[in-house]
Amino acid sequence: MSMPMLVIAAGGTGGHMFPAQALAESMLRAGWRVKLTTDDRGERYIGGFPHSTEVERVASATFASGWLAKVKAPFRIFAGALATVRSFRRDPPSAVIGFGGYPVVPVLAAAEWLGCPRMIHEQNGVLGRANRIFASRVDCVACGIWPTDMPPGKEGIHTGNPVRRAVAARAGAPYIPPGDHPMEILVIGGSQGAQALSRFVPPAIASLPKSLLQFIRVSHQARDEDLVQVRDFYTEHGIRADVQRFFQDVPKRIAEAQLVISRAGASTLADLTVIGRPSILIPYPHATADHQTANARGLVEAGGAVLLQESQVEEVSLSERIGMILGNPGAAEGMAEAALAVGRPDAVNRLADLVMELAERKQA
Repeated sequence: MSMPMLVIAAGGTGGHMFPAQALAESMLRAGWRVKLTTDDRGERYIGGFPHSTEVERVASATFASGWLAKVKAPFRIFAGALATVRSFRRDPPSAVIGFGGYPVVPVLAAAEWLGCPRMIHEQNGVLGRANRIFASRVDCVACGIWPTDMPPGKEGIHTGNPVRRAVAARAGAPYIPPGDHPMEILVIGGSQGAQALSRFVPPAIASLPKSLLQFIRVSHQARDEDLVQVRDFYTEHGIRADVQRFFQDVPKRIAEAQLVISRAGASTLADLTVIGRPSILIPYPHATADHQTANARGLVEAGGAVLLQESQVEEVSLSERIGMILGNPGAAEGMAEAALAVGRPDAVNRLADLVMELAERKQA
């Protein structure tokens, strides 16, 4: 009997690709074949997937670009869907799951045309554009954030957001509260909107009382165009800092951090809550339907994070909040425990079970 095959469709941001990677790891361990369909942007994340993952690039497009791109978009999507139909006929999938992003559109359209078992996983508290198109046309909608805003008449299933094995390996790692010892601040902006954090965060850290600042070390993820400026700022202010465009070892750095300052992307929140670390969250203000604020709400209400809207952020207010956390070991430890309490380290198992149930139900 041939191995069942799962087709994963995901767009080229970490928010889509990291949970897709976690599911691929789980399904391969369960004896399934896994094929990833993505776009050119997704290529930078392919290296994190297990080597046995088959990779297929699909033609797709966004309608959010200029007028010429909007004219071409339907034709590219249609071409991608036809190519996927041919692929599915040659090698029928047992199940198809979309994680969001425009590569999902031709793949789920092909799955719908052929009647393949199909579902989506929405990482955020608000459905993304591509997932919203198919939410009412798939067999199941798995939700990473609860509650998730769903179309009328459609119910979601709360699985949580799967985390990669490197994160799961550090689940519940002991937290070292702030004190008179080296303290790590991790600054991560995600694949979008990191420029604002590079502008706000270094001056806020530099404004901390010297009694705190002398112990602080910073890991700061910055965009290419901000790297030199951010690095020079920390150097000029005598702050020990590791500034890079992209950290390959984010799970390790989260586990070692006393405080994380971040956007409120769904995958980042999943990592923070599975490992259990205090955070200051600054949602990306241009996210679709302000979904990052929706993502952060549960963790903030549980006491595991402080929320600051970008419009509220300035050097003094951010510095004060950093100081309140790092200057109060008991409060910081309480935030770490609160973050851990809302985590779902078993999210990938819940999602894998849904995939297998869906495939079995369609076979019956």
